[in-house]
Amino acid sequence: MVTRRQTLGLIGAATAAMILPVGRTANAAASTIRIGWQKFGILAIAKQQGVLEKRLASRGISVEWSEFSSGPPLLEALGSNALDFGPTGDVPPLFAQAAGGNLLYVGTYKPPAAFHGILVHKDAPIQKIEDLKGKKVAYKRGSSAHNFAFKALASVGLMPDDIEGVDLPPQDAGAAFKSGSIDAWAIWDPFFAVAEADPEARLLVTSENIVEAWGYFLGNGDFVPANPDVITDILDELAKLGAEAQKDIDGTAKQLAEITGVKEEITKVTLTRAGADLGKVALVSDDAVKYQQALADDFHALKVLPRQLTVSDIVWRPKES
Repeated sequence: MVTRRQTLGLIGAATAAMILPVGRTANAAASTIRIGWQKFGILAIAKQQGVLEKRLASRGISVEWSEFSSGPPLLEALGSNALDFGPTGDVPPLFAQAAGGNLLYVGTYKPPAAFHGILVHKDAPIQKIEDLKGKKVAYKRGSSAHNFAFKALASVGLMPDDIEGVDLPPQDAGAAFKSGSIDAWAIWDPFFAVAEADPEARLLVTSENIVEAWGYFLGNGDFVPANPDVITDILDELAKLGAEAQKDIDGTAKQLAEITGVKEEITKVTLTRAGADLGKVALVSDDAVKYQQALADDFHALKVLPRQLTVSDIVWRPKES
């Protein structure tokens, strides 16, 4: 069974109260970019290797990093001008936009198809998704796992009200799962891979063939238009780094393990899931916007989002040079 100690090891200092830099003056050219990161993906490798610091040095820009356990608090910081750039799953930007956060979609990445999983206890009578009816299922509200949990239920004709949803961040969900106070846990990598490896946990279903895999890079709404070349430099560097990292999964697993504290063999599991490709970093495509809009519409129809959103309103389109 995944322990609270193990899960806290993933979160690290991110669970503590964070002292973030105050917001800078709107539309001012930057001398520093403040980046939020999570313990997965190409941005974590970029932090480990220092490639963004090297790329931006010629512009006289330094990099400050702040770690987050999930997308919702990262975007809260970004939308309130305490961060300039960061990655997240599909759902957090919807909640941030609905709350009036000052942010823009600036790029995309493609996580593995099986980036999420629903875990149950080894000896639980739950054998299929339908068996979750009436059960306590934990997921972080406003995270990509929120979408996965709902889509998994919908795939067998269940509605969100058919379960008892429990809103817990990863560290608390891990402890609740260990204690048996929840029946199932919808979670993303690397937390998913750590818990999946525990002999006391059993995988019920992954997100493959249930949720389309989209991840996003977002920027602060003042920082991005004032510093467009910085954003394009970052996305370009991440794409190059990702392509190289994908050529050497063993080496990449070692590098990620060093910065995240997740065991190398567990990290390798996350990097070799179906569809994994760290090099798929790009500007926001029409397909990505279409996906987000459909998701926003679904969540509004389910009364999860308080208002109808137009996702394209906050999508950044760099001007042709």
